[in-house]
Amino acid sequence: MSSKGKKSKSTRKKGSDPLSPIFRKNPRSFRIGGSIMPKRDLGRFVRWPKYIRVQRQKKVLLQRLKTPPSVQQFKFALDKNQATEMFKLLNKYKPETKAAKKAGAGISENRGPVVHFGLNHVTSMVESKRAKMVCIASDVDPIELVLWLPALCRRMGVPFCIVKNRSRLGALVNQKKATCVCIEKVAQEDNKALDTLTNLCMEKYNNNPVTQWGDRVLGKKTTVRVAKRDALRKAELESRMRY
Repeated sequence: MSSKGKKSKSTRKKGSDPLSPIFRKNPRSFRIGGSIMPKRDLGRFVRWPKYIRVQRQKKVLLQRLKTPPSVQQFKFALDKNQATEMFKLLNKYKPETKAAKKAGAGISENRGPVVHFGLNHVTSMVESKRAKMVCIASDVDPIELVLWLPALCRRMGVPFCIVKNRSRLGALVNQKKATCVCIEKVAQEDNKALDTLTNLCMEKYNNNPVTQWGDRVLGKKTTVRVAKRDALRKAELESRMRY
């Protein structure tokens, strides 16, 4: 009887107390012997290698600075569909590999149309107006290597375009990377495709140079600081207008 009375008493206490829920809180304890800590992104606390730190600092620095038009134009590369058509044509005229050259050495010296590469070689072909179309990579580092090439193409009237990824240009000429490539001639059946691409290049790049400076991207702290400063200036102007 006594045990039954105790049980009823405890149940009565639970029901009568509004602060004690039916399912009590059981918070996790992350102390020694407690629960396992949740996974966190510790990227900020890792001591990264120096080359990675330099890459990230350079990227942030380039975002914070205003870029002149000559550099800004390399951000306007061909879109996916246009680049696909470009590479579809150029892939037909890949130069032979070193192994193929050794195997066929001395058989025939008359080569068909091929894609030409090498910065000095492409430059000489543009200067002599032998190049029908020039493709320049958008991610050349340092950019000063090809910074002057669009201006030279415009001056000589040679159609040029900017494409993403120098490794894609390198794959065209059996190299790891290539800063720029050009083509001198194509087979008769591809003349129409080449004309379409050269007209596109002339319209998008040669006749439409970038003249605006690239705007900078500020950090979060600076953005908040600038917003506060602008708000104070606006409030000060409004107060002056009242009086």
